[in-house]
Amino acid sequence: MKLQLLPSTFESGGAASKRQHLTTLVLDDRVAFDAGTLAMACSEAQRASIRDVVISHAHLDHIAGLPLFIDDLFATLTAPVRIHATSDVIEVLEDNIFNWQIYPRFSELTNEFGPVMEYVEFRPGNCFSVCHLNVIPIEVDHNVQSCGFVISDDRGTIAVTGDTAPTDAFWSSVNKLPSVRAVLIECAFPNELAELASLSFHLTPNGLAQELRKLERSDCEIFVTNIKPAYCTDTVSQINRLDIDGLKVLEVGMTYEW
Repeated sequence: MKLQLLPSTFESGGAASKRQHLTTLVLDDRVAFDAGTLAMACSEAQRASIRDVVISHAHLDHIAGLPLFIDDLFATLTAPVRIHATSDVIEVLEDNIFNWQIYPRFSELTNEFGPVMEYVEFRPGNCFSVCHLNVIPIEVDHNVQSCGFVISDDRGTIAVTGDTAPTDAFWSSVNKLPSVRAVLIECAFPNELAELASLSFHLTPNGLAQELRKLERSDCEIFVTNIKPAYCTDTVSQINRLDIDGLKVLEVGMTYEW
């Protein structure tokens, strides 16, 4: 399994920055998990091959690139882009994004080959297939409905919390798996902003440490993601001071393979 966190912020010279404003994880260059920066940062090979997008929740930093991604492909799509999401997220997208005022309702449009976008609903706790992957969505604790994911192919399994405050269901599911190659866990704010983290249903490094105590296994790598760019330096420094074996920050643009 191959994973890449797409860039979303750029330095003055145009090079990709390590700061993460938006979230898109691309697996095996074929499936996108969230679409915050999908249209803007995917490679041309990824643009040609990604036709499945799994949405964890409907916050802007996770969906901003979705309308533009479909727009870019509109005339050339020979099959629809499939948006995998819960019914609540689909409703938000239709009411607030693809509503003919913010952007066209692509679910109602066709090109010469047929439909250009379709929704594929999933339910938390129910496994579903997307391309070559099996995905179990697990509802986590955010200020809107949000899911983490256990993602498997025929060679291994990874788990992604998505945006979350302290959560138990995710760790219970991960601990029951026969093996896990990697766990991706969020950590948005430094410890000094614990109150803001609590109000926005995110984690701090102290909260991250508490969550990782719930992980009852040592057979996986652990990567931190979703660090707010304004506080990146302080948050990363505090994460490093936790001195947890194997804990690393997921690097923007780097390709990881398991």
